[in-house]
Amino acid sequence: GVTAEKHDSFISAPKNGKVIMEFSGKELTKGEPDASSFPSGGLRATFEARGYTAWDCTSPAFIREDALGVTLYIPTAFCSYKGEALDKKTPLLRSMEAINTQSLRILRLFGNTTSKRVTPSIGAEQEYFIVDKQKYLQRKDLIYTGRTLFGAMPPKGQELEDHYFGAIRERIAAYMNDINHELWKLGVPAKTQHNEVAPAQHELAPVYEQANIATDHNQITMETMKKIAGHHGLTCLLHEKPFAGVNGSGKHDNWSLTTNDGINLLNPGDTPHENVQFLLVLACILQAVDRHADLLRQSASVPGNDHRLGANEAPPAIISVFLGEQLEDVIDQLCSTGEATHSIRGGMLKTGVATLPDFEKDATDRNRTSPFAFTNNKFEFRMVGSSDSISSPNVVLNTIVAESFKEVADELEKAEDFEMAVHDMIKKMLAEHRRIIFNGNGYSDAWVEEAKRRGLP
Repeated sequence: GVTAEKHDSFISAPKNGKVIMEFSGKELTKGEPDASSFPSGGLRATFEARGYTAWDCTSPAFIREDALGVTLYIPTAFCSYKGEALDKKTPLLRSMEAINTQSLRILRLFGNTTSKRVTPSIGAEQEYFIVDKQKYLQRKDLIYTGRTLFGAMPPKGQELEDHYFGAIRERIAAYMNDINHELWKLGVPAKTQHNEVAPAQHELAPVYEQANIATDHNQITMETMKKIAGHHGLTCLLHEKPFAGVNGSGKHDNWSLTTNDGINLLNPGDTPHENVQFLLVLACILQAVDRHADLLRQSASVPGNDHRLGANEAPPAIISVFLGEQLEDVIDQLCSTGEATHSIRGGMLKTGVATLPDFEKDATDRNRTSPFAFTNNKFEFRMVGSSDSISSPNVVLNTIVAESFKEVADELEKAEDFEMAVHDMIKKMLAEHRRIIFNGNGYSDAWVEEAKRRGLP
């Protein structure tokens, strides 16, 4: 997940011996760097090196002041002379266009004529380790590979489970404070920070944003965390598994679909068994994940992440979907009787303390062993590695769901009886793809055998 940058000054050709500072609209919208020296998988070679940058006007530009001086950063896409994507922004923007087009077709089928655009909303929870820089410099394995390759286990790791949400040490708090101020200056809405499970492990989470903006801001976040760490005599480790025997670091990708007028397509409401639009969207997502589990797995595959997955609160490498008791019960009703008549409610949480409020619980628990979990009004893809860009998993998610939406819209748009057709389609899709649903313990040996029986990759 590395960001590329090219710097141009505002100096233009001297006129009458005087230098003029200017920045034209042409320079804003189009750039022309060489494209042959990037890791493009062979799309560009030295004898065909032309590339173009194009201004992404949907992602805010920002000004940063550092050792380079004062710099205006303009988010851009990067394509080859033939139009091939050489970056991770272009595929993401294309996938967003695809899911917008197909989502609007679904909404129109249900009579929604007011929503003009549907965008994926993303919240990326960034985990990381912070270590003293002098101690870091003593470990060549950590410097060169990002992880420790040998050494003794510490006397105390995370056995007592006393680090998660613990009091933040003063040195780390000062570091976090500087990160927040720097990110806020750059327009990144950093929201939450806390200690994570492993010693020296922490998390930063932002406010949800449109997918391409969230991706740009996550790149800025990783870059800023590394830079600010040096100011405090610290080193930020983004490797997914820098230390054996304790938790690794991931980047939970919270994904939902929202319209320009505030409708969340993944909000089941109080009675999901009656929410036909939600059930159709859910069935499409289950179909997409079941069909393309291999692509989702590949989108989160970096070497460090393969060391992390499968233990210490990281999900297993087997792709499955957690829906919880409420939605699984609705699906069971639909598949067994053809009709869902009720939805399980969470009930009231009674604390037993007069001064504490009683409140309504969520309808289901949370499963931290699931790689793709439904959490109230969004899906959380928990497999992404901490060092990786969130672009690739969201490109895959947007594209595979858009494919399912297109197939459904193609069929329903020509149906004579829409209500009957949509109910039949939901039941058919759920019956065909319910094998991807698993609400149990993803760490158990029994699940490995069960996944083989179901034919999951």
